[in-house]
Amino acid sequence: MNSDIDIAYGSQMKPISEIAKDLLLTEQDWEPYGHYKAKLSQQILDKLADEPNGKIILTTSINPTPAGEGKSTVTVGLGQALNQLNKKAVIALREPSLGPTMGVKGGAAGGGYSQVLPMEDINLHFTGDLHAITTANNALSAFIDNHIHQGNELHIDPRRVEWKRVLDLNDRSLREVVVGLGGASKGVPRQDGFNITVASEMMAILCLANDLQDLKERLSRIFIGYTYERDPVTVKQLGFEGSLTLLLKNAMKPNLVQTIENTPAIIHGGPFANIAHGCNSLVATKTAAKLGDFVVTEAGFGADLGAEKFLNIKTRAGGFEPDTVVIVATIRALKMHGGLNKNQLHEESVDALERGISNLKKHMETIVQFNLPFVIAINQFPLDTEKELKFLTNWCASQGAEVSIVEVFAKGGKGGIDLAKKVIKSCATKTGYMKYTYELENSIEEKIVKIATNVYGAGRVEFTSTAKKQLMLLNKHGHDQLPICMAKTQYSLSDDPTLIGRPHGFTITVRQLTASVGAEFIVALTGDVMTMPGLPKKPAALNMDVKEDGRITGLF
Repeated sequence: MNSDIDIAYGSQMKPISEIAKDLLLTEQDWEPYGHYKAKLSQQILDKLADEPNGKIILTTSINPTPAGEGKSTVTVGLGQALNQLNKKAVIALREPSLGPTMGVKGGAAGGGYSQVLPMEDINLHFTGDLHAITTANNALSAFIDNHIHQGNELHIDPRRVEWKRVLDLNDRSLREVVVGLGGASKGVPRQDGFNITVASEMMAILCLANDLQDLKERLSRIFIGYTYERDPVTVKQLGFEGSLTLLLKNAMKPNLVQTIENTPAIIHGGPFANIAHGCNSLVATKTAAKLGDFVVTEAGFGADLGAEKFLNIKTRAGGFEPDTVVIVATIRALKMHGGLNKNQLHEESVDALERGISNLKKHMETIVQFNLPFVIAINQFPLDTEKELKFLTNWCASQGAEVSIVEVFAKGGKGGIDLAKKVIKSCATKTGYMKYTYELENSIEEKIVKIATNVYGAGRVEFTSTAKKQLMLLNKHGHDQLPICMAKTQYSLSDDPTLIGRPHGFTITVRQLTASVGAEFIVALTGDVMTMPGLPKKPAALNMDVKEDGRITGLF
């Protein structure tokens, strides 16, 4: 089979005007970014405010492994399959980050015959949204340092500036830096650091804002640090919420593209799920729900991370809830959760599959806790044996769970027809309202404990002395009513990436708590998770190149 990039280059895209026309959009509803990309207007939501929303389908997965799960591929394939069944489906995805694209993961636009196009643009600079977020974030850093340098009217303590600079690349050397060196004319020296753009509060704010006015109000509430008197300082006090909104004005507009089969796809925002809230923008999901009868969206990594945050944070901010959930699993990944190494995956092993299936079981239980129906999608790989597939489908049936074997990587939408039919049926089975893991009135500590015990299956939660002091400050400044955004390894239900499968009785250690007041959540850092990742020994960028005619190689 050809590489993803070769398949993409061999596909026939429609002009973006035709995709917009299929969605019944007028010329005032969108603006072109080249032949195959467009920005969508806020007026679409205003114009269609009284129209009913389409069914929202959330795609999540088991805990990821080096074997790969293909969650984005299944999301795209399911959208294509729904359209093959003559359902008006729109896909809503996150924008890929250059960090993992150039690092371990490579591109993130689906795969095989279930990709979003133009994949080379989407995986690189796209329409410049991430650059705009990076610029706005770093502009605020410049404004803070300039304020201190120019007399420091607000009495900001340089030792207690919490706002960090960002870069959308994995660069471990920037985790801790010193700025302002070189004498009085170069600024005031202070310790600083960089996060990756997709872990920033600026990214979260853009993704959780309902419109430009909401964006400006959220930006004004950003907490940047403390005064010498230990009072909090916000962007509103600095007076730069207007200029920051200006920098993000175009980035706030969702991006319209298409899949290999010309299914409309709205791609907007890209927070990581292990260190941020892991969902595409509210505006993108809401717009897709007005334009389609079905919306297929995804949340990053497993149900313990992306889906938990989608359901506890994003739905609260947006005032909606999904109609059903798709849990993606693979034979390969479940065998790794059962103890096999990656180089052993070519061997048939029902025993390893049976051991690893406990990971899938926990994620099923988590979705049931939210009172949502679900369908299990087994993303088939070439080396999966009939015996293994039969065991897994029989096990799912024994649990009373709908299950579908999907081949969307090799067959596109055709390989997801059975899944699409079961998803349509599942949407109709939803009863009652979704249940949250915690109530906003719960204390910060109670919320974290409920997530750790109910979603992860932890035995207990420990707070470091630093986290306890931060907890006191958060309560003092009235941030205790905010949702929680847990930063945790994606590879395990615990905060230890080596504890695969379904560990029991483990302890979650919260080492740091910070308030993202503009995003309206509290970030709880656990274990050794980093907000600025590093590159591997051999980055994916080593395989990337561009030919004389401009064709890209090695992006997948």
